[in-house]
Amino acid sequence: MSQSTSAESGMRTTPQEVLDAATRLSSRQRLVVFVAFLAMLFEGVEVTIASFVFPEIVRDWNVTIEQVTFTVTAGVVGMAVGAVLAGAIADRVGRKVTVVAGVVLFGATTVAMALTSSFQSFAALRIVACLGLGAAIPVVISLVADSVPLHRRAQMVAMTFSGVAAGTIVSGFLSSAIIPAFGWPTLLVIAGTATVVFAPVIALTVPEPPASLMARGAAAPRVRRSLALLAPGCDLSEVDFRAVVPTDGMERRLPLSGVFSRRMVWTTLLLWLMFFVGLGSAFLLANYLPLMTKSEGFTAAQGGVIVGTFGWGALTGQVSISFAIKRFDRFKILGLLWLLGLVGVLLVSTFTFGFAGYLIVAFGLGLTVGSASAALNATGALAYPSAMRATGVGWANAAGRAGTLLSGLLGGAMLGAGWSISHIIGSLAAPMIIGIVAVLILRIVSLRQIVT
Repeated sequence: MSQSTSAESGMRTTPQEVLDAATRLSSRQRLVVFVAFLAMLFEGVEVTIASFVFPEIVRDWNVTIEQVTFTVTAGVVGMAVGAVLAGAIADRVGRKVTVVAGVVLFGATTVAMALTSSFQSFAALRIVACLGLGAAIPVVISLVADSVPLHRRAQMVAMTFSGVAAGTIVSGFLSSAIIPAFGWPTLLVIAGTATVVFAPVIALTVPEPPASLMARGAAAPRVRRSLALLAPGCDLSEVDFRAVVPTDGMERRLPLSGVFSRRMVWTTLLLWLMFFVGLGSAFLLANYLPLMTKSEGFTAAQGGVIVGTFGWGALTGQVSISFAIKRFDRFKILGLLWLLGLVGVLLVSTFTFGFAGYLIVAFGLGLTVGSASAALNATGALAYPSAMRATGVGWANAAGRAGTLLSGLLGGAMLGAGWSISHIIGSLAAPMIIGIVAVLILRIVSLRQIVT
């Protein structure tokens, strides 16, 4: 029987089936996940250091709060645009090259920000950096999802995403150690240089996933080399390395067309809604806790401890989710996180807490609302086929950035109107309920897709 006939009769397997059949991660797959985690750590550092640098710039350059607000807002828009563009590019030209380009972009522009002498130049470079920052998350998530077995995919994606929370904690330590002694430009140079130096590590250690190569019609020898790296020791003699033509025709289209196809449109819209409310809620808590605690009479040091506790809660939750999601339904985990977060915000809106009480509340909200982002990205990564995964996750993250933009504006408006911390946090009950309903509906939609 010829190779073509064998493939048509289903006797030969695809590279993805070889990866999915593995019971354990290979050493190269573990390395891919570790490098991706570090990439997300650098992402978290680069995103967060701006919040430590802006107050210094306001003092040194007499910059107005309005100028800072505009830059932050434009940066969020830049991250949304970066996520959308990078997702589409990654599905067309490859995961690895897009990740490396995004990392180099936000690292190099961060170094350049330290060399500027005007806020206008600084702001322009920050917006460009945000394009790279927005590009990294969806493509790194897609790269990991395409490189590991199906039964470990959600776990590894959640583990990778926890690097962002780790990066926010690292940036706090770096800022407190470097800014007082050497100034904010030194902090930017160190963070940006370390990021650029890390980019070649990605290029040298992470192979382009076989599914991504085949979806773009790569030559069979290249697909074979990629699979051999990710699954060493496997018998590849019965593997068909030619591009697979899907029976439903969905992946013949441009990735964006597939994301909005009749079969995927409800999944896409529900994911957008979930990312919108989920990332928006986490952003409001992380960015306005210092001002909220100050309005309640806590000192700056106490506010910093409360914010740090929220970050530790988010990191603890995200790491824990990466293990729980291996055994339990990802939709149920995400719904439970938002349900517990709903309980937390209702408690804050009902009762009065002292400093110790707010530490417990902040850790709990980080553990639930803050860590839900990891489960969100795992859910998004598993929702789409490989050929459109980066595009789908990129658009979902863009919807999340829109949520952070709106929550930032609403948070400032509520603080300006004199709302108390209990009322502001209590206002998150509505998006929590919306998120819970959306995840339950998406679970039903996903189950129906499996059946059909």
